[in-house]
Amino acid sequence: MDLDEIRKLIDLMNENGLNRLEVEEEGRRYLLERGAGSALAQPQGMVLAQAPQGQVEQPAAAGAEEVEDTVTFNSPMVGTFYRASSPDAEPFVKPGDRITPDQVLCIIEAMKVFNEIRAEMSGTIVEVLAENSEAVEYNQPLFLIRPD
Repeated sequence: MDLDEIRKLIDLMNENGLNRLEVEEEGRRYLLERGAGSALAQPQGMVLAQAPQGQVEQPAAAGAEEVEDTVTFNSPMVGTFYRASSPDAEPFVKPGDRITPDQVLCIIEAMKVFNEIRAEMSGTIVEVLAENSEAVEYNQPLFLIRPD
């Protein structure tokens, strides 16, 4: 899918007031979804991610199966993972930190949009599974969390 096709899809979403659009082309599925809190006429709040095809087995994170009573927090989108708001800032969270549902865990940049990723649960960070500034895939494990 090229950039012109993506722009046409964004226009289609805006014209019809859609928040989500899934397209299948040549055996690949794509998901175009308006980011949370973005206004209808602001396409820069949208994220294009290749939607998963069926269940994709994720390789187990090193040592993840050894830690009991934990859940894996996975990436909600494709993009670049950042642990902090800027290179010289402290990470949003580190192992041992207690988290709340509205707390920002990281930022994922997708199509020049910086998306704050919130915890959606209470608990304790056990391990950070992604490297700062690395590309992450949809559903890739980012954090190991021990829920409350």
